[in-house]
Amino acid sequence: MFGKLKGLFSGPPAPEASGTTRIAPDPAPKPAPPAAPEKEAKPADKENEAKKVDKPQESTPAPTPAPAPTPAPAPTPAPAPTPAPAPAPAPAAAPAPAPTAAPANPDQAGPDGQEAAPPPPKPIVINKYSDEQLRAIIKRMRDRLQLYKEKVTDQYASSPEISPPVTPLLGKDHYTKVIEERKRQAEEERIKKEEADKKKKEEQERKKKEDEQKKKEEEEKKKAESKDEKKEEKLEDKKAKLIAAAWSFVDVLLKPIEDRMDSVLGNTMDPFTDRRYIAWLSLVTLAFNYNTWLITARLCFPYHTETAIPYWFALDLLADFIYLTDSVLFQSRKQFVKAGDIILDMVSLIPFDLLYLQFGFKSIFRANRLLKADTFFEFSDRLESIMAKAYIWRVIRTIGYLLFMLHLNACFYYVASAYQGIGQTKWVYSGLGSAYLRCYYYAVRSLINIGGLNEPHTVFEITFQMTNFFTGVFVFSSLIGQMRDVIGAATAGQTYFRSSMDNTVSYMVTNHIPSLVQNRVRTWYTYTWDAQGMLDESELLEQMPLVMRTAIAVDINLTTFQKIDLFKGCDQQMLVDMLLRLKSIIYLPGDFVVKKGDIGKEMYIIKSGAVQVVGGPDNSIVFVTLKAGCVFGEISLLQSSKDGGNRRTANVKAYGFANLFVLEKKDLFDILVHYPESQKVLARKGRKLMKAKGPAAAKVEEEKKKGLALFGPKPATPKLLRAVGGTINRRMIDKIRNAAGGQ
Repeated sequence: MFGKLKGLFSGPPAPEASGTTRIAPDPAPKPAPPAAPEKEAKPADKENEAKKVDKPQESTPAPTPAPAPTPAPAPTPAPAPTPAPAPAPAPAAAPAPAPTAAPANPDQAGPDGQEAAPPPPKPIVINKYSDEQLRAIIKRMRDRLQLYKEKVTDQYASSPEISPPVTPLLGKDHYTKVIEERKRQAEEERIKKEEADKKKKEEQERKKKEDEQKKKEEEEKKKAESKDEKKEEKLEDKKAKLIAAAWSFVDVLLKPIEDRMDSVLGNTMDPFTDRRYIAWLSLVTLAFNYNTWLITARLCFPYHTETAIPYWFALDLLADFIYLTDSVLFQSRKQFVKAGDIILDMVSLIPFDLLYLQFGFKSIFRANRLLKADTFFEFSDRLESIMAKAYIWRVIRTIGYLLFMLHLNACFYYVASAYQGIGQTKWVYSGLGSAYLRCYYYAVRSLINIGGLNEPHTVFEITFQMTNFFTGVFVFSSLIGQMRDVIGAATAGQTYFRSSMDNTVSYMVTNHIPSLVQNRVRTWYTYTWDAQGMLDESELLEQMPLVMRTAIAVDINLTTFQKIDLFKGCDQQMLVDMLLRLKSIIYLPGDFVVKKGDIGKEMYIIKSGAVQVVGGPDNSIVFVTLKAGCVFGEISLLQSSKDGGNRRTANVKAYGFANLFVLEKKDLFDILVHYPESQKVLARKGRKLMKAKGPAAAKVEEEKKKGLALFGPKPATPKLLRAVGGTINRRMIDKIRNAAGGQ
């Protein structure tokens, strides 16, 4: 094996010519250029052996086809067959001529113009695949050696190793040129950078100068503005002082009147509850309606005649006086003032009427009086709050809105008729009769869409009529909807009562409840609704805040609670908490409130009506009649079931319709947790009341104990007497018994 490897590395032996005894040594071969890699195929060992058997005498040429330094002109002899390569070649007698190297390209012609013969196949030393791999390794090693030799001779050659980025292989002259070019580019870049830095510095200096200039200009502007502001402030101060002086003058003039009115109206006035203020608002609302209705009518209709102007002027002065009085005397005394109301009141008092002197008597100059509209809505809200049936005013107000819309339409119709020419066409106002009534009649028929109107002919008439129809549909649908809401809100409670009663009656009929019970249920519903206007008062009170609920409960029941002996001396706040736990119940005539022997869990306070304490076999005996303000059942709240103290001791039934307040034992105990001192007081008073008003069984037991105490206990027999006379006494007693038995 090692012999084969040695022969492979040393190269194949030169072929011997026939008749020669000596082989000339080959010169040192030059490194050949790298050949293209061939497609490798690893044959099997059997194929290699078969090839060896088929060609035992065949020899291969040298592995390097490089030509000799002095090729011979003779043709290449055929190689002699050799059995196998020896480890060392034997010396020959005469040297053989050197073989002619085959050309690199087999298709290339030789010197004689003939094609060169293909190179002979290489000998197989180990096997074909191993030989090819080893020859490739040898070739790469020789190429690497050649590259290292070149690198030693050229110090600027790059390393063959691949590294990012790949450095190009440059020669010395080329490298020198590259270095010089780089130096030149670096110098140009440095010059450009210096120029850019110089320009940047110049730009910064220029911007700095501009900023300084702007700052100076802004400072100058600020100084000028501050001077202007100071001037304006001085002017405003002067104006404020003038206004203050004017109002102080007005105060001085009105001070005597205010002092006199303070004794009548007081220093302040509650706008929500003071009836005097609401009455005054009604007068201001009347003045506002005068301006609202008549300013528009006088503006459209020809009512400013020479005879009517003095009357209009007098009425205007009266309305203005009412406005002024309201602003000076009443609005200044209101405890609660909405933001902006004072401003609108002052604007509505500006006397644009003075323009009459320049332009004549025209009602358009009184248009600012309509800004007093907020007074009308305030009066409406205050009136609703004090009326028992506020829906009546709501209906009246809705009708007023309807009439005012018709009034505006009548004014517009007259203006349109005047624009077209009164009496010029059948559609416009003819000019006969009262202008306002005729136009108002047209407005009613037009807005309500009654029909029967004259047909419009011109474009203006058609447009006006269509606008009337659309406005009427919208306005009247809105007003009808508002009227429905008003009536629905007015009857909402009655509707709820009727619905509840109908559902209850339907339930009783479905379940075949006796007629007597049904009639009593209907009676309870009717009386409850007539008495308190609702079925459950707690639903209304739950919507109120705690402070208002407490105030109502205190006003209704606190005096009654303070008269109860059981609660005298208790904390007042505890009584208030108890009032908030009361529940209202209505009993029909003959209903039993409590029955004898029932477990007592409630205490009752009579709000209205009366109850009777009855007894006897058929409850026909009336012991006492309790009326409004009386209390019963309070003892059972504090007694337990151990001694029967929580049992009812009498029958109590309603005498007529009775409305009672009920306090449950559970609610009382929940309250007493927070008042331990009052709990002790109630426990002590409960024991006293129990002794005074306790059940009859307790009194009988006490009487038995008192009867036994009159005679005293029997004294005990002495022990000596029992020991001595015990047997004698027994014998005597036995004889007496026997004698009595014999007889």
